[in-house]
Amino acid sequence: MSSSHSYYPVGVEIPNYVPNEWSTLALVSTFGVTCLIVLTAAKTIATNANPRITVPELSKVLWFTLCGSIHLFLEGYYAFHFATLPGSQHVLAQLWKEYSMSDSRYLTSHAFVMSMESITAWCWGPLSFALAWLVATDNPFRHPLQIIISTGQLYGDVLYYGTCAFDFFVYGIEYSRPEGYYFYGYFVLLNGFWIVIPGLLIADSVRASARAFAEVKRTKAVGINGNGKKTS
Repeated sequence: MSSSHSYYPVGVEIPNYVPNEWSTLALVSTFGVTCLIVLTAAKTIATNANPRITVPELSKVLWFTLCGSIHLFLEGYYAFHFATLPGSQHVLAQLWKEYSMSDSRYLTSHAFVMSMESITAWCWGPLSFALAWLVATDNPFRHPLQIIISTGQLYGDVLYYGTCAFDFFVYGIEYSRPEGYYFYGYFVLLNGFWIVIPGLLIADSVRASARAFAEVKRTKAVGINGNGKKTS
């Protein structure tokens, strides 16, 4: 049996829903402290693996380690438990129920949300950890993988925003509560990181790839000219 809820749209059916036991402050604080622990551990490992790592490269290591943790564990939990999440009091379930104040599709077994989160968890989660290590060790294969992961993240987030916007403008359906901190704080801000940062990282790897190809082309040209002079 479901308890009454305050999710939007008003009257949306959420089977077996039970309210969170933890407060919003406790949930947000737990999430923030966990992220801090992950970033601290990632920094320690990266600087030990490469003591000369630069600040920009270290920032990428931290970003992809955080992405891997959120994708694999938080979003992976959703992908596994989306059907029973409304009635669960597991801390990760409560985090999702808190976030769902900005998008109730997470509590209604919405096909797009479940599919998108599953792909994000099982593809971009493990690959983000692998990429963090490639960046830390200055492996050249990091740039192709950085483009692939960042493009996947950006594409998924654009679809996430797009499907929500379509339902609002075409059908007038609102999934977020009207309070600004839910819509702008949770829905816009939190997801916006996966629009801006992947875009910057795609540009970074495209520039690095262009420089590498330009250098190969220059080296080949020098070699051809050198051989021509020897022949003459």
